[in-house]
Parts: sequence; structure tokens; C-alpha cells
Amino acid sequence: SFDIDGEDSGLLIGRRGQALSSLQYLVRLIVSERIKKWVTINVDVDWYKKRHYDALKKLALRLAEQVSRKKRPITMEPMPPDERRIIHITLANHSEVATQSTGEGDERRVVIQTRKR
Repeated sequence: SFDIDGEDSGLLIGRRGQALSSLQYLVRLIVSERIKKWVTINVDVDWYKKRHYDALKKLALRLAEQVSRKKRPITMEPMPPDERRIIHITLANHSEVATQSTGEGDERRVVIQTRKR
């Protein structure tokens, strides 16, 4: 795990974290090539990922309340796998809603719906 702090760190984060995701992927490739084994490496800049994941958790809970109240599913915007995973994990034990991923590739998104009984 690498945590990077400093001035102009926004350049490493990029728009919607895309530069950070690319940086993390490149670091994984380089390290995995060096040690000849695939490793999981997390790169974060100025706690961007932590703050973003916390915001996703709050959003998931807020949307779950809306789904529970209105009894209508909500389809979220497309998001990368790590962000979809946060939504699924956050709502996994929710008593009134369930989650499901739909779509393909970059258009994959999470649907929050009432739990079938």
C-alpha cells in the first residue's frame, strides 16, 4: 500500500480518479514483472480513495433508504469494479434492499432494489 501526499497531488488523481487508477495499475504491472508474481498494490493520493469510498458508502445507504421508501429500484451511474464492490458490501446485510450489477464493460452499474421475500 502506498500513500502519496504533496502539492499538486490533484494531477496524480485526475478526473474522477482515473489518473490514480492508471497509476495504480502501472505500479502493479511493474512490481509484478519484477517479482514474477501478481501482487495486489493499493496506491492512494492525499486519502482520495478513502474519502471517495466513504462518500460511496453514505450514498449507498441514502439510496437504499429511497428504494425502501418508494419501493422502486434505483440504477446508479456506471462505475469501476472497486467502487461497485463498495456498494455491494455496504448493502450486503441490509434487510430491505439487495444489489445487482448490470451492463457490460465501462457501462457496468449497480441496481439497488427491494429485497424479494
